[in-house]
Amino acid sequence: MDKFKLTSVKVLKDSYIRFRSICLDDDFTLQKLVNRAIDKYNQDENFRDEIREYTQLHISSSKL
Repeated sequence: MDKFKLTSVKVLKDSYIRFRSICLDDDFTLQKLVNRAIDKYNQDENFRDEIREYTQLHISSSKL
């Protein structure tokens, strides 16, 4: 268990509901997405730039 860090994050409800419905048949989870995205963010400078510049979210709080 030492390899894991338990954390909590707030996600946009509509985005999460859509994500869940897309992933039902794929056996893909939010945990898999987060771990893969963090790894790619750490390894890939182009991906980092793409994520930093992404503006398609409907911002509902200052935390986004």
